[in-house]
Amino acid sequence: MTEVIMTKMGDAMEEGTLLKWRKGENESVQEGEPIADIQTDKANVELVAPASGLLVNLKVKEGDTVPVGVVIAYVAVEGESLTSLTEQDKLQPKGFEFISKSDSSTERIKASPIARKIASEKGINLAQVQGSGPGGRIVERDIEQYIKTHQEQVPALPPQGMPAGLVPGEPIELTRTRRLIAQRTTVSKQTVPHFHVTSKIDMEALLALREKLNSGENALKLSINDFIIKACAVAITKFPQVNSVYLNDKLIPILNVNIGVMVAIPDGLVVPVLKECEKKSLRTIATEAKVLFDKAREGTLSLNEMTGSTFGLSNLGMFDVDEFSAIIFPPNAAILAIATAKKVPVVLEDGAITARTRMKVTLSVDHRVLDGVIGAQFLKEIKTLLENPVSLVV
Repeated sequence: MTEVIMTKMGDAMEEGTLLKWRKGENESVQEGEPIADIQTDKANVELVAPASGLLVNLKVKEGDTVPVGVVIAYVAVEGESLTSLTEQDKLQPKGFEFISKSDSSTERIKASPIARKIASEKGINLAQVQGSGPGGRIVERDIEQYIKTHQEQVPALPPQGMPAGLVPGEPIELTRTRRLIAQRTTVSKQTVPHFHVTSKIDMEALLALREKLNSGENALKLSINDFIIKACAVAITKFPQVNSVYLNDKLIPILNVNIGVMVAIPDGLVVPVLKECEKKSLRTIATEAKVLFDKAREGTLSLNEMTGSTFGLSNLGMFDVDEFSAIIFPPNAAILAIATAKKVPVVLEDGAITARTRMKVTLSVDHRVLDGVIGAQFLKEIKTLLENPVSLVV
């Protein structure tokens, strides 16, 4: 009997929502065949069968949210049956958390983490909520139903820290993506000691080269972002310390350079990852980036396409931004924030003033991994590469 597990489908994924079973109870499945659609914090992805056989003991209903690692079904081969599972296995998904019904009782209540969190925020006693999940587990919809039914009994939480004199409107519930972004950026800023280094890059040579390369009738249209991704990959090979992870008081060097690029979607951000950029040409990076960015906006990125970043890029250049700093996306050690390339007055060596295109970039660095000197040298290398872009093409 092979377990079907809520697989981790992103570096930061902690739970997933079962949107739809594609296969029913006792239906034949083939290994690698999509059997369910899962919603993560970043996208909707397919969950595939881990083995061939019959899909049995579907533990999770459509709409349920369960933690990563939970067994949500089994695949049985010929001769196997549910009798090989214990009664506890049949009813209790592995990894579900239990919390006390009351301080004075030893009886336990099953509840999903998100249900428990909402109940805590709203001051709801879980002992008063009827669970509709597997084995009577309380899930998010049960809390929402309880709130609707007991609207008058559930006190609205007063806005915290609201300055006097303001007239607050109706609170807006955060989407799942926005809630996770809020949680993880807070954790990153509170636990990762950031420092920032900013530099101005002369973009005249790069823009001229890009125009020339893009001028052919069937030429691949290179973006400024493509050049920056390539420059970062080359720079990381010269400063491999940047491509490290701080874990359990140790620095773990990562040998492949995977660039994660923040892409805006209607309710937040997703991070498609370009793998092994140190081995790829500028054109290959541009081709793969276009495919990944399109899939990111369509919400069709696969698990592999969203995991494994070792360095981050955040580009707000299209929004007329002078400069900004980005929050590091753990476990990465650094992220580069890119502002708008624009014409500014520049004083030349002979004292003359002329207009040239400059772009500000700011490197956010985990101080546990890198010190200021290495961060500055790494950023200078990126600047040198972008101001001499021919080296990125050959």
